[in-house]
Amino acid sequence: MKQDDMEKPLIRLEDVRLTLASAAGPVNVLRGITLSIDAGDTVGLIGPSGSGKSTLMMVLGGLERASSGRVEVAGFDLSALDEDALARFRRDNVGIVFQSFHLVPTMTALENVAVPLELAGKKDAFERAAWGLEAVGLKERILHYPSQLSGGEQQRVAIARAFAARPKLLLADEPTGNLDGATGHQVIDLLFRLHAEADTTLLLITHDNELARRCSRIIALKDGCVDGAAR
Repeated sequence: MKQDDMEKPLIRLEDVRLTLASAAGPVNVLRGITLSIDAGDTVGLIGPSGSGKSTLMMVLGGLERASSGRVEVAGFDLSALDEDALARFRRDNVGIVFQSFHLVPTMTALENVAVPLELAGKKDAFERAAWGLEAVGLKERILHYPSQLSGGEQQRVAIARAFAARPKLLLADEPTGNLDGATGHQVIDLLFRLHAEADTTLLLITHDNELARRCSRIIALKDGCVDGAAR
């Protein structure tokens, strides 16, 4: 990463608010979040259920629009982008790993990783996908379908897919939530290793304070607000 890029925050939020409609009336999900995250950081985002963690991730990934405020990610003002531009922004800058693996069941591991690269116009999509799967320890499983893989292996495929395009920002939402303890630790170790190798900014949403402490910084949310930023 260039030195001038390293000196600029990768993420800058200014008074970001998000209000959603509900049967009971408007719900203020995010209530004036202001923060910045530097390129290359590892950030643990913690807070109780309903505090706005996953919603904030969706806003940062361009999957949900803020109602007001400024959202800048990787030099893009997301509020100024239309849906097509947001899709290109995500394709070129963001990788996402969810608690549920979100693999296409009718595609092999190789295809699950390669197809997004093909859609991004990468002529070497399958070569990159094979390399990515080897990097996560699935060299011998690339032609297996999700139903033939364990939960930990499926999450490794999802991680390979997220890192394949070398994103500037990796968003991981409770990535070990559906895994047993030992497998979860292996997946987290893998995430941190690939983050270091790819020089990717990692935002990790977790309920596990011990896991959050592995990050260089912790941000706590409460009731849609930043509840003090630690470290």
